Amino acid sequence: MSVKFSEDVVPLTDLKVNPGRVVKHVAEAHRPVLLTSRGRGVAVMQSLSDFEQATEERAFMRAVVAGLADLDAGREVSLSEAKARFGLA
Repeated sequence: MSVKFSEDVVPLTDLKVNPGRVVKHVAEAHRPVLLTSRGRGVAVMQSLSDFEQATEERAFMRAVVAGLADLDAGREVSLSEAKARFGLA
């Protein structure tokens, strides 16, 4: 998800004039929009579905990293032990 500066940088005045157009662009492009004020970035707008997906992906990646760290630290259990802990055996 990379920003296309020719399309994805929007001055706050444009957002104030036509917020529907900006929201529609964000939803259709599936890229965040950088909102600017006096030429400086002040906020980022992203569609709700893209935000939720990115949040889920970050949580998954954090869990993978934590799992790999557990393996490196020797914190692992056998499949039979895991099943027993969850009452599946």
